[in-house]
Amino acid sequence: MSALYLARGASKVVRRITSETSVELKILSEKWQLLLAGLVFQYIHGLAARGVHYLHRPGPTLQDLGFMILPELGKERGYISETLFTFIFLSFVLWTFHPFILQTKRFYTVLIWRRVLAFLCASQFLRIVTFYCTQLPGPNYHCREGSPLARLPQPQNVAEVLLINFPRGVIYGCGDLIFSSHMIFTIVFVVTYQKYGYIRFIKMLAWCIAIAQSLLIIASRKHYSVDVVVAWYTVNLVVFFVDKKLTELPDRSAGSTSVLPVSMKEKESKLKEDKTRLLNGNSVDSADWRPWTQMNGKHIENGNHLDTEATKT
Repeated sequence: MSALYLARGASKVVRRITSETSVELKILSEKWQLLLAGLVFQYIHGLAARGVHYLHRPGPTLQDLGFMILPELGKERGYISETLFTFIFLSFVLWTFHPFILQTKRFYTVLIWRRVLAFLCASQFLRIVTFYCTQLPGPNYHCREGSPLARLPQPQNVAEVLLINFPRGVIYGCGDLIFSSHMIFTIVFVVTYQKYGYIRFIKMLAWCIAIAQSLLIIASRKHYSVDVVVAWYTVNLVVFFVDKKLTELPDRSAGSTSVLPVSMKEKESKLKEDKTRLLNGNSVDSADWRPWTQMNGKHIENGNHLDTEATKT
């Protein structure tokens, strides 16, 4: 009986994944442009961070209040902040794909990633402008004076720059300080779950983890305190304003399917219906509430002629 029950459960999950994949692919076919642009900008952001490393000049670590308060974790324990960030990143990615498995779902995966990438790109653009304006001496161990990684030799060819030496070039980068990229991702993910998640405990826990991530970044000496503080208010403001410009996501729990792309037959049918409405003198757009009438082949809006031969003569 248990084997039969498991087989039925697995069959339901497979059908659910298949159905959801079909729906998401339809949406992706219509709304892929912003997703692609967001992914391309991730490369541009990495390229900019690689470029500023060539400009980095190591020097004495600047006086920092966070460094005074928080004990230094040390080079051998620097992995702690990266481990926490990896947990945050993977947890968020898995959550955005839960509509493929769980029956309860509030959003489409494609649409929420379009929104997340818009937040990330806007924040990263500001970050690029900021760290190119002023290059601070890196506080991280590999960016300090005496480290062979603190300075990059001049590139021998264009390919050396374009390939950005991933992932080593990202992990051991210097100069891209104000403001923290790790905090951009963390805050965007937490704010997104705050709006579209539905478990209150996880929302509270996510904010606590974000604060812990901030402290660990400073304690690991990967960023100055200013890099983290600026990220907190800049990213939240970016999300606030960009979110207002974007179309709100449809709530799937209410059974909304308005976002799904229509087939070619449905499009042709709608065009024919719109054409018939125009021939009958009706407005195509229901949002156009203004009364239109027709007189002697001329349209009148609110009782006034738009253009008549009589007014010309």
